[in-house]
Amino acid sequence: MAVRIKYDEKEIQRLHSMTEYERQCYAEGYKLVAGIDEVGRGPLAGPVVAAAVILGEGVVIPGVNDSKKLSEAKREFLYDEIKAKALAIGVGMAEVELIDEINILNATYVAMKRALAALSVQPDYILLDAVTLKDVETPQKGIIKGDSLSLSIAAASIIAKVERDRLISSYDSLYPEYKFSKHKGYGTKEHMDCIRRLGLLPIHRRSFTKNI
Repeated sequence: MAVRIKYDEKEIQRLHSMTEYERQCYAEGYKLVAGIDEVGRGPLAGPVVAAAVILGEGVVIPGVNDSKKLSEAKREFLYDEIKAKALAIGVGMAEVELIDEINILNATYVAMKRALAALSVQPDYILLDAVTLKDVETPQKGIIKGDSLSLSIAAASIIAKVERDRLISSYDSLYPEYKFSKHKGYGTKEHMDCIRRLGLLPIHRRSFTKNI
Protein backbone atom coordinates (compact mmCIF):
# COMPACT_ATOMS: atom_id res chain seq x y z
CA MET A 1 0.00 0.00 0.00
CA ALA A 2 1.41 3.38 -1.03
CA VAL A 3 2.17 5.86 1.73
CA ARG A 4 0.28 9.14 1.46
CA ILE A 5 1.59 12.32 3.02
CA LYS A 6 -0.84 15.24 3.20
CA TYR A 7 0.60 18.56 2.09
CA ASP A 8 -2.29 20.87 2.90
CA GLU A 9 -2.39 24.24 4.64
CA LYS A 10 -2.27 22.61 8.06
CA GLU A 11 0.88 20.68 7.12
CA ILE A 12 2.48 23.79 5.61
CA GLN A 13 1.90 25.64 8.88
CA ARG A 14 3.26 22.73 10.92
CA LEU A 15 6.42 22.57 8.83
CA HIS A 16 6.86 26.33 9.12
CA SER A 17 6.63 26.03 12.90
CA MET A 18 9.11 23.14 12.92
CA THR A 19 11.72 25.19 11.06
CA GLU A 20 11.66 28.08 13.54
CA TYR A 21 14.95 27.10 15.21
CA GLU A 22 16.63 26.48 11.86
CA ARG A 23 15.43 29.80 10.44
CA GLN A 24 16.75 31.58 13.52
CA CYS A 25 20.16 29.99 12.92
CA TYR A 26 20.17 31.08 9.27
CA ALA A 27 19.18 34.62 10.29
CA GLU A 28 22.18 34.69 12.62
CA GLY A 29 24.50 33.78 9.75
CA TYR A 30 24.88 30.03 10.23
CA LYS A 31 24.79 28.15 6.92
CA LEU A 32 24.88 24.45 7.82
CA VAL A 33 22.53 23.45 10.65
CA ALA A 34 22.56 19.83 11.82
CA GLY A 35 19.85 18.14 13.84
CA ILE A 36 20.97 15.24 16.03
CA ASP A 37 18.84 12.62 17.76
CA GLU A 38 19.16 9.06 19.03
CA VAL A 39 17.03 5.97 19.49
CA GLY A 40 17.53 2.91 21.62
CA ARG A 41 18.26 4.15 25.11
CA GLY A 42 15.70 1.84 26.68
CA PRO A 43 16.00 -1.59 25.02
CA LEU A 44 17.54 -4.65 26.64
CA ALA A 45 19.49 -5.52 23.49
CA GLY A 46 21.36 -3.90 20.67
CA PRO A 47 23.20 -0.60 20.30
CA VAL A 48 22.05 2.94 20.84
CA VAL A 49 21.96 4.62 17.43
CA ALA A 50 22.26 8.35 16.67
CA ALA A 51 21.87 10.29 13.46
CA ALA A 52 22.92 13.77 12.37
CA VAL A 53 21.08 15.41 9.48
CA ILE A 54 21.82 18.66 7.64
CA LEU A 55 18.75 19.48 5.55
CA GLY A 56 19.94 22.79 4.16
CA GLU A 57 18.21 26.16 4.10
CA GLY A 58 14.76 26.08 2.54
CA VAL A 59 14.48 22.29 2.51
CA VAL A 60 11.21 21.01 3.96
CA ILE A 61 9.98 17.44 3.73
CA PRO A 62 6.23 16.98 4.25
CA GLY A 63 5.39 14.40 6.89
CA VAL A 64 8.65 14.59 8.83
CA ASN A 65 7.91 14.44 12.54
CA ASP A 66 9.12 12.78 15.72
CA SER A 67 9.71 9.16 14.64
CA LYS A 68 7.66 7.91 17.60
CA LYS A 69 4.57 9.59 16.12
CA LEU A 70 4.91 7.84 12.74
CA SER A 71 3.97 4.39 11.52
CA GLU A 72 6.72 2.07 10.36
CA ALA A 73 5.56 2.51 6.76
CA LYS A 74 5.75 6.31 7.01
CA ARG A 75 9.18 6.15 8.65
CA GLU A 76 10.48 3.97 5.84
CA PHE A 77 9.01 6.32 3.20
CA LEU A 78 10.38 9.44 4.89
CA TYR A 79 13.78 7.77 5.43
CA ASP A 80 14.13 7.59 1.64
CA GLU A 81 12.87 11.18 1.23
CA ILE A 82 15.40 12.49 3.76
CA LYS A 83 18.18 10.48 2.15
CA ALA A 84 17.30 12.01 -1.22
CA LYS A 85 16.96 15.63 -0.09
CA ALA A 86 19.37 16.18 2.83
CA LEU A 87 22.73 17.84 2.26
CA ALA A 88 24.44 15.37 4.58
CA ILE A 89 23.57 12.46 6.89
CA GLY A 90 25.76 10.77 9.48
CA VAL A 91 24.96 7.72 11.61
CA GLY A 92 26.80 6.67 14.75
CA MET A 93 26.37 3.76 17.15
CA ALA A 94 27.51 2.72 20.61
CA GLU A 95 27.55 -1.04 21.05
CA VAL A 96 26.32 -3.01 24.04
CA GLU A 97 29.83 -3.46 25.46
CA LEU A 98 30.32 0.30 25.62
CA ILE A 99 26.85 0.82 27.10
CA ASP A 100 27.68 -1.65 29.87
CA GLU A 101 31.07 -0.05 30.43
CA ILE A 102 30.22 3.66 30.59
CA ASN A 103 26.38 3.65 31.04
CA ILE A 104 23.66 4.43 28.53
CA LEU A 105 23.77 8.23 28.81
CA ASN A 106 27.51 8.45 28.14
CA ALA A 107 27.18 5.86 25.38
CA THR A 108 24.46 8.04 23.82
CA TYR A 109 26.86 10.98 23.76
CA VAL A 110 29.46 8.79 22.05
CA ALA A 111 26.94 7.69 19.41
CA MET A 112 25.96 11.32 18.76
CA LYS A 113 29.58 12.40 18.36
CA ARG A 114 30.17 9.50 15.97
CA ALA A 115 27.14 10.56 13.93
CA LEU A 116 28.48 14.10 13.81
CA ALA A 117 31.90 12.88 12.70
CA ALA A 118 30.29 10.75 9.98
CA LEU A 119 28.79 13.78 8.19
CA SER A 120 30.37 14.48 4.80
CA VAL A 121 30.37 18.20 5.65
CA GLN A 122 30.57 19.58 9.15
CA PRO A 123 27.84 21.89 10.46
CA ASP A 124 28.41 25.33 11.89
CA TYR A 125 25.47 24.93 14.30
CA ILE A 126 23.92 21.90 16.00
CA LEU A 127 20.37 21.37 17.29
CA LEU A 128 19.87 18.44 19.66
CA ASP A 129 16.97 16.77 21.40
CA ALA A 130 17.20 17.82 25.06
CA VAL A 131 20.96 17.36 25.50
CA THR A 132 24.20 19.20 24.77
CA LEU A 133 27.51 17.64 23.85
CA LYS A 134 30.66 18.33 25.83
CA ASP A 135 33.99 18.80 24.09
CA VAL A 136 32.31 19.89 20.86
CA GLU A 137 33.38 23.34 19.70
CA THR A 138 30.50 23.86 17.27
CA PRO A 139 27.77 26.11 18.70
CA GLN A 140 24.80 24.06 19.81
CA LYS A 141 21.38 24.18 21.41
CA GLY A 142 19.52 21.45 23.28
CA ILE A 143 15.77 21.68 22.76
CA ILE A 144 13.32 19.95 25.08
CA LYS A 145 11.09 17.73 22.90
CA GLY A 146 13.27 18.81 20.00
CA ASP A 147 12.16 15.88 17.85
CA SER A 148 8.68 17.45 17.80
CA LEU A 149 9.84 21.07 17.47
CA SER A 150 12.74 21.00 15.00
CA LEU A 151 12.54 19.58 11.49
CA SER A 152 16.25 18.72 11.48
CA ILE A 153 16.05 16.83 14.77
CA ALA A 154 12.87 15.05 13.64
CA ALA A 155 14.63 14.00 10.43
CA ALA A 156 17.53 12.67 12.51
CA SER A 157 15.11 10.73 14.70
CA ILE A 158 13.65 9.03 11.62
CA ILE A 159 17.07 8.12 10.20
CA ALA A 160 18.23 6.75 13.55
CA LYS A 161 15.01 4.80 14.14
CA VAL A 162 14.99 3.14 10.72
CA GLU A 163 18.71 2.33 10.88
CA ARG A 164 18.34 0.74 14.30
CA ASP A 165 15.14 -1.15 13.49
CA ARG A 166 16.73 -2.62 10.36
CA LEU A 167 19.80 -3.68 12.31
CA ILE A 168 17.80 -5.28 15.12
CA SER A 169 15.50 -7.04 12.67
CA SER A 170 18.56 -8.56 10.99
CA TYR A 171 19.29 -10.42 14.24
CA ASP A 172 16.34 -12.70 13.38
CA SER A 173 18.58 -14.64 11.03
CA LEU A 174 21.03 -15.29 13.87
CA TYR A 175 18.59 -15.77 16.74
CA PRO A 176 15.16 -16.59 15.22
CA GLU A 177 13.70 -17.84 18.50
CA TYR A 178 14.05 -14.38 20.08
CA LYS A 179 11.90 -12.64 17.42
CA PHE A 180 13.88 -9.39 17.46
CA SER A 181 12.04 -8.01 14.42
CA LYS A 182 8.87 -8.00 16.52
CA HIS A 183 10.03 -6.25 19.70
CA LYS A 184 13.23 -4.54 18.44
CA GLY A 185 15.08 -5.47 21.63
CA TYR A 186 12.72 -3.71 24.02
CA GLY A 187 11.67 -5.34 27.28
CA THR A 188 8.37 -6.84 26.23
CA LYS A 189 6.97 -9.81 28.13
CA GLU A 190 7.75 -12.08 25.19
CA HIS A 191 11.35 -10.88 25.02
CA MET A 192 11.91 -11.28 28.77
CA ASP A 193 10.35 -14.74 28.69
CA CYS A 194 12.84 -15.69 25.96
CA ILE A 195 15.73 -14.45 28.08
CA ARG A 196 14.54 -16.46 31.10
CA ARG A 197 14.04 -19.57 28.98
CA LEU A 198 16.99 -19.37 26.59
CA GLY A 199 19.50 -17.09 28.32
CA LEU A 200 21.33 -13.93 27.35
CA LEU A 201 22.90 -13.34 23.96
CA PRO A 202 26.06 -11.38 23.14
CA ILE A 203 23.84 -8.51 21.96
CA HIS A 204 22.06 -8.17 25.31
CA ARG A 205 23.00 -5.34 27.66
CA ARG A 206 24.20 -6.96 30.86
CA SER A 207 23.63 -3.77 32.84
CA PHE A 208 19.97 -3.78 31.72
CA THR A 209 19.18 -7.45 32.34
CA LYS A 210 20.49 -8.09 35.86
CA ASN A 211 17.04 -8.55 37.40
CA ILE A 212 15.41 -10.71 34.73
